[in-house]
Amino acid sequence: MKKTFTMMLGFTMAEILLSLTIIGVVAAITLPSLTGNINERTWNTQRKALYARFSQAISLMPSLNSYGTYSEDESGSTLEDNATETFVTAGLSKVLKINNICDSEHLEDCGITSKIVTQMGSKIDTPLNIGELNNILINYSVPMSYTAYSIYNTKVAAFETANGESVLTFYNPTCGTLVEGKGDYAQQKMCANFIYDLNGTKGPNTVGKDIGYITAFYATDSNVVAPMPSTKYTNEVLSFEDATDYCRGLGEEYRIPNRDETSAIFINRRLSLPENDTYHHWTSTLSVSNNITDTWLQHFSTGARGPRTTIGAGNGKVRCILR
Repeated sequence: MKKTFTMMLGFTMAEILLSLTIIGVVAAITLPSLTGNINERTWNTQRKALYARFSQAISLMPSLNSYGTYSEDESGSTLEDNATETFVTAGLSKVLKINNICDSEHLEDCGITSKIVTQMGSKIDTPLNIGELNNILINYSVPMSYTAYSIYNTKVAAFETANGESVLTFYNPTCGTLVEGKGDYAQQKMCANFIYDLNGTKGPNTVGKDIGYITAFYATDSNVVAPMPSTKYTNEVLSFEDATDYCRGLGEEYRIPNRDETSAIFINRRLSLPENDTYHHWTSTLSVSNNITDTWLQHFSTGARGPRTTIGAGNGKVRCILR
C-alpha cells in the first residue's frame, strides 16, 4: 500500500515576532509623516476656504473705519476702548457668519490659545493689543515738522466662525484709503488684522500650520490678503533681481509677495520674522512714472512703503510666500 506524506509549512514564534517588530518599526517611521501630510492638506484646504469667506464678507462692507470709540487722557492712559469689539459686532458679523464674540477679557471662550509658536520656532504670548502685535505700529513718529504715523493701541476682540475657526482681531478705526503711486505707511492703511486658529486650542498652535493671519487694507475698496511665508528664510541682503531668483529657486509654488502681502508680514512680524529684522523688504508691486519702472519697498523699521527704482537702488531682504 502506497503511503502519502503531507509536509506542514508554518512560521515559528520567533519568526512571527520578528515580522511584527519589523512592521511596527516601519509604521512608527512612516505614520507620523503620513499623518503630518494629511494635516497639512487639511489645513491648506481650510485656510483657503477661510480666506475666501473673509474676502467676500469684507467686500460687502461699505467702509471699514470709524467703528467704536477710542480715547486717551493727557498722560496717554486709555479712557475708553471698544473699537475692535464694535467692529466685529456691528460690522463684520453682519456680513460673516459668526457663532460667538468675545471681548479681550474672555478670549479663551472663543478658543484663543494663550501661547503661539512662531515660524521661527519661538513661543510667544498671544498679543492682546496692537502694540503687543507690533510695537512699531503705535510708537513710530517722524520729526516734529511732519505728521506722526502711529495708530491707536486698540485692544483685541475675538470670535468663532460658523465653521469652528477661532479668530483674534486687531482693529484700526482711523485707517485710510490708497493713493496709487504715492508712498504711505502700512499701519495707517491697515484696517483690520486677523490671527486665525483653524482648530482652537487643540494644537499645534503654530504659525504656518494651524495658525495664520489675514489682513484687510484700506477703508474703502478694501484689499484682503493672507500671505503664507516660506519656512525657508534667508537673512541675506539682495538686489531685486537676486531676490526674484531666490524665490524662484525655492520652487514654482513660491513668489515675492506684493505690496499689501509684504505689509501684512510686517504688521505680523513677530509671527513670521526674527525679532531683530528691521530691514526693508522687496515687494512684487510695480509702478511706472516718467517711463521709469519702480518696485515698492516695505520698510520694517518704520512701516513706510513706497516705489523705488530697481536700477542702482541697492539691496533689500525678501520673505518669499506660497502662491
